[in-house]
Amino acid sequence: MQTLKFNTTTKEVKLYDGYHNDNKLVLHFHNTPTVKVREEGFYEVIVKESDDKNVPVARFPIANTVMLIEK
Repeated sequence: MQTLKFNTTTKEVKLYDGYHNDNKLVLHFHNTPTVKVREEGFYEVIVKESDDKNVPVARFPIANTVMLIEK
């Protein structure tokens, strides 16, 4: 299991191995306007680039990922 933590105020996404802050931080994304839920069963992390284009940078399977959304 892994935890995807999306902060809507700071526009940051952190991926933890295991549950939340109790475990190792694996990935950290900045300038993330949204995390999309894909029909294929994935959370898709979107990052805004310097030219204002939104691009997907990572996908994580919903089946073994807990997503926390905070302000």
